[in-house]
Amino acid sequence: MTITQFMETHFRHYNARETLAAARAYKKFIDNDNGKMLVSLAGAMSTAELGVSLADMIRQGKVHAISCTAANLEEDLFNLFAHDEYRFIENWRALSVEDEVALRDAGYNRVTDTCIPETVMKHMQSRLVKYWIQAAEQGTSYYPYEYMFMLLDEPDLEQHYKIPREHSWMIAAKEAGIPVFAPGIEDSTLGNMFTARVIDGTVSSHSALKSGTEQLAHLAQWYRSNSQDSGIGFFQIGGGIAGDFAICVVPMLIQDLDEENTRRWAYFAQISDAETSYGGYSGAVPNEKITWNKLTAETPKFMIHSDACIVAPLIFAYVLGQ
Repeated sequence: MTITQFMETHFRHYNARETLAAARAYKKFIDNDNGKMLVSLAGAMSTAELGVSLADMIRQGKVHAISCTAANLEEDLFNLFAHDEYRFIENWRALSVEDEVALRDAGYNRVTDTCIPETVMKHMQSRLVKYWIQAAEQGTSYYPYEYMFMLLDEPDLEQHYKIPREHSWMIAAKEAGIPVFAPGIEDSTLGNMFTARVIDGTVSSHSALKSGTEQLAHLAQWYRSNSQDSGIGFFQIGGGIAGDFAICVVPMLIQDLDEENTRRWAYFAQISDAETSYGGYSGAVPNEKITWNKLTAETPKFMIHSDACIVAPLIFAYVLGQ
């Protein structure tokens, strides 16, 4: 039995039914309606190795843009370069304060069951800093993902890959030529390092890194260019800045630029473990987005309350016909 057949047979009610409905609508939107899809990544999805399935989605033309936290941007490359040095902890819920201190002193930063070695972070900084210095001195600036793509262009790095290159969604995005928006770069390890290098004078200016508002303008340009035909869908994993930054490009175009003919997002699905709450974006029901000119009453909308590590690969497999 294939994954698609399994889901069609067993996913009948509750979040399982919602998962199947979202997968069916995603597949129809891309394959039959010729729509395009933006995927937003919050949480530590790169450390959760979502790249194993997401990279294939990108290669197969089922994803056309990514909006992610800067942590997801860098952690895909951390995993690419240092997976064999990671530590994986099965009983992570039982860790004591003393266990956490021991991990810290050994040079590991923990994300749930996965411990990332600080050495890979410093290695990436040592390679990136030369690009930061050069850009600042030349008065040029780049988006965060462009700096990561520069690293991937370095010919001597491939020998250091610790996972199959097919499992890196950043490599897939680079090769497919799709944009990767990473708002809030300062809320990441390499964003902290970049800021530190400006403070200590190694990098002469913050201007080497394009700002969040520049990224929003870049997204607006991409949205205008790609939403004319069948529209663009929005597949959201988690909540937070990666999702809200990207989805807000539509109300910005409509309300702030008076481009009233802008199409709203043509599909919407979110995987979240957040409960519907007062004021919490991650727990907001899709219909709330109608009032913000993000979605229409007719937009297919799905809200899946589950673990994205489980649900997203299943939906991706369904969309790919696996």
